[in-house]
Amino acid sequence: MASFVRTSRKIIGIGFNYAEHAKELNNALPKEPIFFLKPTSSYLANHGKVEIPRGCVVHHEVELGVVIGRQGRDIPASQADSYVEGYALAIDMTARNIQDEAKKAGLPWTVAKGFDTFTPISSFIPKSAIPDAHNINLWLKVNGIFRQNGSTSDMVFQIPHLIQHISSIMALEEGDLILTGTPSGVGPISEGDKITAGISLPASPLSTIATLELDVINRIGGYEFTA
Repeated sequence: MASFVRTSRKIIGIGFNYAEHAKELNNALPKEPIFFLKPTSSYLANHGKVEIPRGCVVHHEVELGVVIGRQGRDIPASQADSYVEGYALAIDMTARNIQDEAKKAGLPWTVAKGFDTFTPISSFIPKSAIPDAHNINLWLKVNGIFRQNGSTSDMVFQIPHLIQHISSIMALEEGDLILTGTPSGVGPISEGDKITAGISLPASPLSTIATLELDVINRIGGYEFTA
C-alpha cells in the first residue's frame, strides 16, 4: 500500500472531530461525523513546498490519516478494523478565509480545502507500527515552535465509527484516505515558514513514527481570493 498516494480515488476529511478544535473555531460539536472531500491532486510529498494562493489565509491542521485496504460498503463498526491497511501522517491545509465565507453562505468547502499542495502526506505507515490508533500523539511546529500537540484519544468519533458512517453513504475503496480530524492549535502560515510535524507513541516522545518537513511559499498566478 506504499503507493496509496498514486492510486487512491478520494480523500475524506473529518471536520470538528476534536472538542477543543471545534471550540477554537466557535463550532458546536457535531451529532454525527461531518465530512468533506479533497482531490487527490492536493497531495504533497514530504520535503515539498506548500503554496499559499493569492489572497488566502492558510491554516495548518495536523491529522492522522487512515489508509483503506479494500473496498467496502455499509461496513459495521465491529468489522471496520479489517478494512484498515495502515496509516499516514497528514496536514489538512485550509484557506480559512475562504472557508469562513463558505460557511456563512452555506456553501461547500471544496475551494478552501482543495488547492494543489493542500494535503502534505508522509509515506505509508504499516498498521503494525501503531498498536493503538486512539492513543498516539500528533504534533506540529512552525519555525521550531509548537503550534499543535494533542492526542488521538481526544477524538469525538473514533475510527470504527467514522468508517461505518462514511461507508453507509459512499463505498470506501482500496487506497482511500480518511483524515480523522485535528487537535486544537491551528493557525496561519506565511511565506518562508518551515513546518515540521510528527506522530509519536505516547510512552516515549522520542519514539517518532513519521515526520513531515515542509517549506511555505506564495503561489504565483492561479486563483486569487477577493472577499
